[in-house]
Amino acid sequence: MRRTNHHTGAACSILPQYVLADLAVQGDEELRVAALRTIGTSIAMRTKRTVITQMFQQLGVTSTDLASLNPATEERKSVYDVQHGGHEDLPGVLRRSEGGQPVDDEAVNQAFDNADHTHDFYRDVFQRDSVDGEGMELISSVHFGTGFDNAFWNGLQMVYGDGSGLIMAKGSLTRDIAVVAHEITHGVVQFTAGLRYNKQSGALNESTADVFGSMIKQYIAKETPDEADWLIGEGILGSELRGEALRSLKAPGTAFDNDGQPAHMDQYVDLPDDNDPRHDHGGVHINSGIPNKAFYLVATRLDGYSWEQAGHIWYHALTTQMRPNTNFKEAAEATTNAAVELYGAGHDAEKALRSAWKEVGVR
Repeated sequence: MRRTNHHTGAACSILPQYVLADLAVQGDEELRVAALRTIGTSIAMRTKRTVITQMFQQLGVTSTDLASLNPATEERKSVYDVQHGGHEDLPGVLRRSEGGQPVDDEAVNQAFDNADHTHDFYRDVFQRDSVDGEGMELISSVHFGTGFDNAFWNGLQMVYGDGSGLIMAKGSLTRDIAVVAHEITHGVVQFTAGLRYNKQSGALNESTADVFGSMIKQYIAKETPDEADWLIGEGILGSELRGEALRSLKAPGTAFDNDGQPAHMDQYVDLPDDNDPRHDHGGVHINSGIPNKAFYLVATRLDGYSWEQAGHIWYHALTTQMRPNTNFKEAAEATTNAAVELYGAGHDAEKALRSAWKEVGVR
């Protein structure tokens, strides 16, 4: 069901705040409490992420400079238990680090293993060393809050709630590789194009996280574009969110009952960036369906796996041509230029790019 009137709200998270806002209004008292709890914490987390991102972008602060804000470790990946604390308690108690054995906590092991898969994908496919390209430690914190229905990149690390069972299924947020890869990719975006988290640049930020999240899910399963389900958050929805996933790159707007994503600019949702949770920072999770569909079309029209030609085009555009305020038209130009730079003018890749962006109404 596509929403056509009242929409939207979010942070740098897997679950949009507009969905939470709707549930807070429409649900019973238990659901309202769960939704409002997650909204309030999400706003605080987004504020922290915004400050950190501005430090990187505007002050020239590097990941090395910020090392003092994280525990000093030698490991490349580590997972902490927040023990149901809040953002002031991050990262929590160290439970598993590089070279360590699995522990008796599935969330810890899933967060570690999926971060490992994501790290290795970026290394092996794009020769990128962690999110910053310089070996920054991948820190994850699990058991954030109580029944917290979201997962975040907070500017320095990944954060995962347990889910209330109503909005997100309990224990699901670390289980899905696409969710973990989505959050880590927000870190890659932060250290490359630095796409600002509002309006079309924010929608491109969310889309990039979805695109690479889906790509990494396909990479692990060795699926072709035709074999893949193209879903983000498959099987993680709680009892009050009816559907198969949070988003579909193949068919935006169809993933669950309250999915507000358009697949074409004719249905673009123009919203204010006014900190109202219903307005999704100007539609960042909603309008991301448009560039998501463009990537799906390109990947299915080119030979090979999605992480080969299509993935290299998106990565090249992200790391060499996109800027903080890049909009959809500029993203279309950036990816088309990347296709020409990588494969030559007149190549099938260039043709696929021009066709796909035109098909979603971006000209």
